[in-house]
Amino acid sequence: MTTPTIELKPSAHPLPAAEREAILADPGFGRHFTDHMVTIKWTEGRGWHDGQLVPYAPIPLDPATNVLHYAQEIFEGLKAYRQPDGSVATFRPDQNALRFQRSAHRLAMPELPVETFVEACDALVRQDRDWVPAHGGEQSLYLRPFMIGTEVGLGVKPANEYLFIVIASPAGAYFPGGVKPVSIWASQDRVRAVPGGMGDAKTGGNYAASLLAQAEAAAQGCDQVCYLDAVEHKWVEELGGMNLYFVYGDRIVTPTLTGSILEGVTRDSLLAVARDLGYTSEEARVSIDQWREDTESGALTEVFACGTAAVITPVGTVKTDGAQWAQGDGTPGPVTLRLREALLGIQRGVTEDKHGWMHRLG
Repeated sequence: MTTPTIELKPSAHPLPAAEREAILADPGFGRHFTDHMVTIKWTEGRGWHDGQLVPYAPIPLDPATNVLHYAQEIFEGLKAYRQPDGSVATFRPDQNALRFQRSAHRLAMPELPVETFVEACDALVRQDRDWVPAHGGEQSLYLRPFMIGTEVGLGVKPANEYLFIVIASPAGAYFPGGVKPVSIWASQDRVRAVPGGMGDAKTGGNYAASLLAQAEAAAQGCDQVCYLDAVEHKWVEELGGMNLYFVYGDRIVTPTLTGSILEGVTRDSLLAVARDLGYTSEEARVSIDQWREDTESGALTEVFACGTAAVITPVGTVKTDGAQWAQGDGTPGPVTLRLREALLGIQRGVTEDKHGWMHRLG
């Protein structure tokens, strides 16, 4: 694999500091973007080339561009955090790079070298480090690497040209208002992914398919939709954009990866963090009936969702066709909060990084 260098072509007119600071005071999520982006091209027969850091700008696309018709598109999400000494570090970017490769393989796209993925993210964060919010609180700089097929033509085949891009957005809390339990609609009719499909790839099509189910969840008065497996419609898989965890006292369980569940970096990290804190953490199949029965018996003490954007979010109530139950007393559980603080402590640089997860940029 070729590993192109990234040529720096920074903007001569970045956003004035006062305007940037006004945005950072209340960034929301995914509403504002930094001054620059990184682009790298891939062409059949040439490989990866023309790596550049350039001003953030629209992408010109021919109406017949591959991605607009056949959805060859993958993306990632990771965060950069301000550390106590003022430096900046990203959380496990190598794992996002590896998942990006797995997604590319599933969609017949070229695999970007891990070191190129990480360097592209590093280059953007170094250039736009003033956009990384101050240390503490819920804020971070969210990075969105993505790749699209850019060949022009309507033939149904893998594209022979691709464009990899990294953009960044300052991010506040994913769910504003603090750590509050969310309500879940367990869909009996919609499925997120099927065995042999693209459920374990991070591609936009999976999210487009989730929008109707999410709208149905909202119509039921719920914040998020939970998907069951596509074969038996009984095994809990994941939420629309987050993995799930079940707390049985000192035992913590997350649904087993089946090929139709996205292998979340936060999910993987929490398996390790839980063990560090003395809990037993494991992967296992959990049915929707077991979820209800174990909640009602008191065996299941807490449930939470996790992901890069939301970090850890407690689950409060669950609804399905003909059933509804409350998880706990309507407040975040102690294990959920302990795991959340432990993970955020590592990311913010106030807790020992035993696993070497933080990638420091200086």
